[in-house]
Amino acid sequence: MQASLQNFLQYSLDHQCDWSPQTFIIDQHTQVEMPIFGVVIFTPTNVSEHPKHVVYSSGVHGNETAPIEICNELIHGIGSGALKVVHRVMFILGNLPAIAQQTRFIEDNLNRLFTPELQGEGLEIDRAKAIMLEMARFYEGVQGERIHYDLHTAIRASKNEKFAVYPFLHGKPHKKHQLQFMSDCGVNTVLLSQSVTTTFSYYSSRFHQADSFTVELGQVRPFGENDMQKFAAAKQMLQNLITQTELELTPYAQCPLELFTVNQVINKHHNDFTLHFADDLANFSDFKKGDLLATESGKEYRALQDAEAIVFPNANVAIGQRAMLTVVPYELT
Repeated sequence: MQASLQNFLQYSLDHQCDWSPQTFIIDQHTQVEMPIFGVVIFTPTNVSEHPKHVVYSSGVHGNETAPIEICNELIHGIGSGALKVVHRVMFILGNLPAIAQQTRFIEDNLNRLFTPELQGEGLEIDRAKAIMLEMARFYEGVQGERIHYDLHTAIRASKNEKFAVYPFLHGKPHKKHQLQFMSDCGVNTVLLSQSVTTTFSYYSSRFHQADSFTVELGQVRPFGENDMQKFAAAKQMLQNLITQTELELTPYAQCPLELFTVNQVINKHHNDFTLHFADDLANFSDFKKGDLLATESGKEYRALQDAEAIVFPNANVAIGQRAMLTVVPYELT
């Protein structure tokens, strides 16, 4: 087994400044390519009749450790020969300097930088540009299904511990088989986004036609403090997706899914932006119509209807960035 795959996370952390691209073969059945630090691509030598091209990204926020550990274990399994991929898969460890410091980001929130129009320079800006180039190269000219799961854990607790965000599809239909996959991962709550964003999952959906999700697998914990049993179903499905030609999924009607659609996107415009509920209030806590959610200079934000719930509230974001979403129940026809 190549040393670089024994612990790909540690290898990437150790070689950020002196990375040498590598290409080699595992047991004559899987080509390995490591083009830039924190990125590894596995390509089976025998192409499936129904190929999938899968991207698993983690560590886009450096303190969200459980998905990083899951991906590192999958990479080790492939590298050791214990797992044999039948579909192409690219693993991306997003923000390695932030991972090293176990902090959300260093200069800029990486998950707000994924746009072809990205300008400027900086640690996260340069990393976003490099990742977008690698994703474009990965998907260039391929035939078959394109899939991208951007794996995260949330800052605060949630009434629905595992949930996913389905990016805005610009009128395209939501795919029930993707929702079935989420449910079999133990992710039974899905938000259907209704607006353009600069998140990684929206970028891959919009610009590379991938079936993409931002997947929140639990709450932020330091390395070594994650109860990996809580992620067992998700890890197994992520493994099955790349090692099985076709998946058997629970029928949609039997999936215990809760779907929500975004009702309000509340952005921060002034430094005095304040949330009007407890700092430890869980995601998906709901409010009555008219309840005060947040204030800032010259503006109040209130629930617009009963059972409107809050997701991702964070008053400490930069000016102009999203400080909170509100969501309401939705039924997919």
